[in-house]
Amino acid sequence: MNLTPILATAVLLASAPAFANKELAAEKACMACHAVDKKLVGPAYQDIAKKYAGQKDAQANLVASIKKGGSGKWGPIPMPAQAALSDADAATLVAWVLGGAK
Repeated sequence: MNLTPILATAVLLASAPAFANKELAAEKACMACHAVDKKLVGPAYQDIAKKYAGQKDAQANLVASIKKGGSGKWGPIPMPAQAALSDADAATLVAWVLGGAK
């Protein structure tokens, strides 16, 4: 039995959700201010993941921060409210960010 096609399919399926979430971040203009591994206007997604690692309420808090906006958590530049973003999309993006934006 040749496992190469099976392994290739498994790798594609395993990476598809993360890729889709990066696409969602780009589609919703999140990538205009954030990057995966470096600070732009806002913090890097990987830095956000590190800051909130192990916090049981991180998912809910970050969804609220995205939807309502905020300031003071990462410096003087405020995060504008993203009220038009659906709760489902916000939750998907936060789960991806908390997972290390991989």
